Amino acid sequence: MTTVPMTQGLLLAAILFALGVVGIVVRRNLIFILMSIEIMFNAAGLAFVVAGAHWGQADGQALFIFVLSVAAAEVSVGLALLLLLQRRFKTLDADAASTMRG
Repeated sequence: MTTVPMTQGLLLAAILFALGVVGIVVRRNLIFILMSIEIMFNAAGLAFVVAGAHWGQADGQALFIFVLSVAAAEVSVGLALLLLLQRRFKTLDADAASTMRG
């Protein structure tokens, strides 16, 4: 079985992370922002798995499971907040959420 070289795996993780950052900066829709955060979480998980496979340790896979659980919690809280924002402002534009009052 052949493995992916560490440099190529980390390069792919860096490209995915950069795409997530660009998605957060460029998009104004909150659903796309949450999707970009998920891409960044997956890029970090990929880096853990690649590093763990390079050194022959299962620690990277265990950390990836932790990253997945954090991402699942982020999705549940994020979607609940999106539902509340949609009900209140009738839009999912990030600029509309900045005008909230207490």
